[in-house]
Amino acid sequence: MTRLLLVEDDASVRSTLSTFLELEGFQVEAAASSEAAFHKLASEPFPLVLSDIYLDSRTGLDILEEAKRRNPNCMVVLMTGRGSMETVVAATRGGAFDYVAKPFDLDDILSVLRRAIAARDADDAIAEEDDLPESEMIGSSAPMVEVYKTLSRVAPTDTTVLIEGETGTGKEVVARLIHRNSGRAAMPFEPVDCGSVAATLLESELFGAMRGSYTGADRDRIGLLEAANKGTAFLDEVGDIEPGFQLKLLRFLQEREIRPLGASKSRKVDVRVIAASNKNLDGLVREGKFREDLFFRLNVVRIELPPLRTRRGDVMLLAHFFLNKYNDRYGTETRFHPSAAPVLESFAWPGNVRQLQHLIERLTILAEDKRIRAQDVDRALRHPVEASSISESLADKEAEQIQRVLQATAGNKAKAARILGIERKTLYRKLAKI
Repeated sequence: MTRLLLVEDDASVRSTLSTFLELEGFQVEAAASSEAAFHKLASEPFPLVLSDIYLDSRTGLDILEEAKRRNPNCMVVLMTGRGSMETVVAATRGGAFDYVAKPFDLDDILSVLRRAIAARDADDAIAEEDDLPESEMIGSSAPMVEVYKTLSRVAPTDTTVLIEGETGTGKEVVARLIHRNSGRAAMPFEPVDCGSVAATLLESELFGAMRGSYTGADRDRIGLLEAANKGTAFLDEVGDIEPGFQLKLLRFLQEREIRPLGASKSRKVDVRVIAASNKNLDGLVREGKFREDLFFRLNVVRIELPPLRTRRGDVMLLAHFFLNKYNDRYGTETRFHPSAAPVLESFAWPGNVRQLQHLIERLTILAEDKRIRAQDVDRALRHPVEASSISESLADKEAEQIQRVLQATAGNKAKAARILGIERKTLYRKLAKI
């Protein structure tokens, strides 16, 4: 019978877990506070600790530290309903066996604890991860906690990473986070959108080109992979690479050598590769549209980013984050009215986090009384540029909105069009009428 210290300040959760785990054969000692937990840890060593993170003046991270200090072989599993990249990294660095997001299934907790016991019995070493700085990732849902856990483990390595997720889920944010928290952080991070570069130009974009190698090549051009030497190359939308170039990319991944167009010799480069795709590469392989051997080279560690519609509890966390960001940027003091939250949380967000970000940026600028209400959100979601007014014509109101956005963006028409949710040529057409 394994002795286990359960630290949980919620009485109902503590009672449920204690009863369940005792029925599963554990000898449970329960503590309702950090003080009680410290007292129990001081009185006798525990081989296994299951603790909530947010307790009182001290946290589960303090419990983790004390448990490990008292018994370095103690296996600690942490639980929380407010997961973040920072707490996962701190838990990993401190030697936690695992990190579980609430709410959870009791069977999942049991599985984690049994794995912890097996690892302890086998004397598996739980390696400490490097300390990672604060991230820009927002979300405490269970799917995001799993992403954080993978990031904390893969970031310090040089392994190739494949990031999959729908458009707007934040694949480049994840790639930059991996780079920033790796041993290559001081070196270049070079991104390229493989889907936006013509197939005929992608080779020179990645590998470079020598003067005279093609019409218009009037000088030597360094490719992205060489520019990223000692750093990280981010190949976005790698699923859009045409089959003819896939073999050349495969050879680079195998040999880590590049040969610029027109060059007679190849040269070595030391670069970490992170790839991303909004398409399912497994499916493309089955359809014969993506080389299986290239997929295996890229798919060393895969991170799947959940769409925003599957983690609605994170929507307002993100919305407030973006609101604060744009209030600071534009010198505004916009706030959410309570009526806005249900509308934001119920929307399907086909454009995911990027769509939410652009919406909040626009609403921050256009909020007339410094409040974002349900009708403002609903109107902005249904119509890119729309307003209604009894005293003013629709055209006048629209012109006022456009001028306000242009003022906020210092006249940057491309950015203004994005915030307004219209094409740039549409903005030019509207400006011509103002």
